[in-house]
Amino acid sequence: MILQVGVKIILKNKEGEYLLLRRSAEKYPGIADLWDIPGGRIDPGSSLLDNLKREMMEETGLTLGGEPKLIAAQDILKNTNKHVVRLTYIGKADGEVKLDANEHEFYKWFDWEEILKLEDLDMYFKELLKDRIILDES
Repeated sequence: MILQVGVKIILKNKEGEYLLLRRSAEKYPGIADLWDIPGGRIDPGSSLLDNLKREMMEETGLTLGGEPKLIAAQDILKNTNKHVVRLTYIGKADGEVKLDANEHEFYKWFDWEEILKLEDLDMYFKELLKDRIILDES
């Protein structure tokens, strides 16, 4: 069995809004119409934080402001061949969004109440909301 680890982050801007992304329909045809948060699989041998910063920069052009807080660990894929664990953080975003067009088609900053009302969310992000993950408002 192959074990993979992914890192994701709920990014908050200076205005108190949270960044959600829509994946590229070309690259991710089955899940392109869903809002998700930045992240991806880690490169073995690199720290979780380094991988998180790399994924943020690659996907959004943003940098991390301060130290992120780990808020959840999820089993997102478990079958006879592969087991993927996803670690989700919350942190502050610095900079201006510059999407990688190969990964995502567009982005939007939402306030938390708007996110809670969205129906078209990535199932694992939706699971975090259902489980009432508490956000760090500091």
